[in-house]
Amino acid sequence: MAAGTQEYVGDPRNDDVLVSVDGVLTPRDKATVSVFDSGFVLGDGVWEGLRVRAAHPAFLERHLDRLLEGAKAIMLDVGLTRRELSQAIYSTLRANEMTDGVHVRLMVTRGVKRTPYQDPRVTVGPATVVIIAEHKEPLPATVTDGITLFTTHVRRAAPDTLDPKLNTHSKLNDITACIQAYTAGADEALMLDPHGFVATCNSTHFFIVRGEQVWTSTGMYCLGGITRANVLRICGEAGIPAQERSFSLTEVYSADEAFVTGTFAGLVPVHTVDGRRIGGGARGPMVERLQGLYRELVRTDVAQRQAP
Repeated sequence: MAAGTQEYVGDPRNDDVLVSVDGVLTPRDKATVSVFDSGFVLGDGVWEGLRVRAAHPAFLERHLDRLLEGAKAIMLDVGLTRRELSQAIYSTLRANEMTDGVHVRLMVTRGVKRTPYQDPRVTVGPATVVIIAEHKEPLPATVTDGITLFTTHVRRAAPDTLDPKLNTHSKLNDITACIQAYTAGADEALMLDPHGFVATCNSTHFFIVRGEQVWTSTGMYCLGGITRANVLRICGEAGIPAQERSFSLTEVYSADEAFVTGTFAGLVPVHTVDGRRIGGGARGPMVERLQGLYRELVRTDVAQRQAP
C-alpha cells in the first residue's frame, strides 16, 4: 500500500537480499530480466503482493487464486503449479532468512519476445517468474495517525476497457492518479467509477464508517482485494454491519471515520479527503477495533500454515 513515501523507507538489510529469477537466486544488484521481456516491453503480466508473518505469507491461497485467475484471463501460461509457486516463495524466504516484517512481490510475465511487438505469439520462451522479498514495514505513525486522500479526475475503467479485476503489470491508469494525488500534496488518490461514485484508491481499497455501519464500494470497479474481503469477513463475524454499495463524495466528507486497506499495511486510517477532515481527524474507535480484529485474523491464518 502506498502512504506517501512511507513504504519506501530503506532497510539496509535489503541491500544483500537474494531475488528469485526463474528459480535462480541472484544478488539484488545482479537480478535482471531481458529488455525483450513482455513485462518490460508491454507491461504484459500479473503479480501479487504478500505479507509475511511468522515465516509464512498470509492468505497465500487467496493470492494464488487471484494470480492464476488473472493469468488464465489473459491466456498466460505461468508454467508452474500452485505448489511450485508456493515452494519458490518459501525458498526465497529461507534463502534470505526472513520471517517477519517482510513484503514479497511475486511477478509473472509472458516471457521473452522475439521482437518488441504486441502479439503474444511472438513470445519465444516460457513465462518469466520473479520473486522479490524485502524487509519492509509501514511506519507506526501511518497506522495510527493515518493518511490524506485527493480525489483524482482519473476514473476507474469499466471491464470492457481494462477489467479492474486483473492485477496486471499495466498500472498506468493508477500511476497517473497517484501522480495527481501527490502533486496535490496527498498520500493516495481516491478514484471514482464511470458514474461518479466512489470506487477505490490507486493502490488500496477505501472504506467509510457512518454511525455503526462500515461502507465500501460495490466492488464493480476495483480489484478483488484480499484485505478488503477480509475486512468484510471480520465485520460479519463480529456483528458489525457492513455494506458494499454505491456512495458519493458528499457521503465521504460527512463520514465519521474512513480508512484504506491493503496487503502492505493492513488497515490505515484516513484523516483528510480533499481538504475535509473526516470525523475528528484522527483514528476512530471503529478503525482501531477493525485493526485489532484484522491482526488476529492474520495471526490465525499463519498459525495454520505449513511450508511446502
